Amino acid sequence: MMSPLEFFRTLPPKMCPECGEHMHEQAESYMMECDRCLSKKDE
Repeated sequence: MMSPLEFFRTLPPKMCPECGEHMHEQAESYMMECDRCLSKKDE
């Protein structure tokens, strides 16, 4: 069985579904879109 630490280390990088760019995740962030795509929605 894989340890939880190893599981999280092997996850692929999170990608924005709008533009496909890799996102830099924050520990407590549940955002799905990147900052650039989110700022476009506010306009």
